Amino acid sequence: MRKGHLPTLTAVMFLAGLMLSSAPAAGWKEFAVFATTDDQEVPDVHGSIIVWQQFVSEYGDYDIYVADVNDPADPWVFIIGDANDQMSPAVYENTVVWQDYIVWGGSADWDIRMADINDQSDPQVFVVTDILDNDEQNPAIHGNIVVWQDGVEGDFDIFGADITDPAYATEFLVVYSEHNQQRPAVHRTTVVWQDDYFGDWDIFAADIWQRNKPAEFGVLPVENNQKDPAIWGKVVVWQDDFFGDWDIYAADISAQDNPVEFAIATNPSAQENPDIAGNIVVWQDNRNNNWDIFGYNLTTHREFQITDNTHDQINPAVSGNLVVWQDNRNGSWNIYAVVLDGPDIARCRVRLPGDVNRDCRVDFADFSVMASQWLECGLEPEQACRW
Repeated sequence: MRKGHLPTLTAVMFLAGLMLSSAPAAGWKEFAVFATTDDQEVPDVHGSIIVWQQFVSEYGDYDIYVADVNDPADPWVFIIGDANDQMSPAVYENTVVWQDYIVWGGSADWDIRMADINDQSDPQVFVVTDILDNDEQNPAIHGNIVVWQDGVEGDFDIFGADITDPAYATEFLVVYSEHNQQRPAVHRTTVVWQDDYFGDWDIFAADIWQRNKPAEFGVLPVENNQKDPAIWGKVVVWQDDFFGDWDIYAADISAQDNPVEFAIATNPSAQENPDIAGNIVVWQDNRNNNWDIFGYNLTTHREFQITDNTHDQINPAVSGNLVVWQDNRNGSWNIYAVVLDGPDIARCRVRLPGDVNRDCRVDFADFSVMASQWLECGLEPEQACRW
């Protein structure tokens, strides 16, 4: 059965009273995106657009808030909401997606909705999914692809939709399997998710270049739990409790049949909820006995601290140089942000032929790698090495 419910949108201008404080190492200035006493949670960001779910105490439900912080001192903020809950938003360029609690004919479930916000004075809302009695939740978006977890026959599977024409979203199956596949993320034509097929959470992926024939592969099906994946390009990040506490790990999936795993953050405390954009990974970290936001530069292989407030900062997201998170320094959860700059977020301007370890510099570390493999040969057949 199809349903025709669409939430309403309200646009408001808000001159943010910025609440500034210094971040530790680089003097970055944090700011509250839209200060309020209502709880703001689970932000996402792309470019200068930040989205989050907000519990509107006046009405007693969750709505989606959208802010364009191209000018942080004067952000444009508008609201997507109605009498039911809208939660778990994600954004790509000028498209926002979320899960929407739909009440229809005596029944209710979660469905996926989207809004085109190119005209911020008149955003357009569209249906992505509206299947009765199935819960569609935790959407993610990149380009013209939206993915989500879909409650089918007692467990969750991963579905997607091509929204090239938002008025006629074309749905397709990513993975339909026993047990649960949850919390998908997508970048270009690669979808990743956490999967409990083997009895614990593992990270799996699929190439959806052919919509009717996704090519599934394992990123890290090992012991203990790997969950909450995020992806950018050919790098997948996740939180991993293989060693007894949550750490942040990553894998280069350039070769789908042989992903190359590597550690991002393995401090004895907990590191959780990673996100990635370009060469920057962010996560929440409690090594200082409260949750702070940390980052890691995949180019320079260096970790850096983003926040050091004594209250909790959780659920970070990153796009370019802009990092956002959920922050309770004022007694309720608010969305904060910071624009990073300086050496911590250095990017590689040009690749050097002698840069063996791909840190964008040629030094003794590269020489050590070359020396360790001196005169080795990888040709096949082996006789060719003696030519």
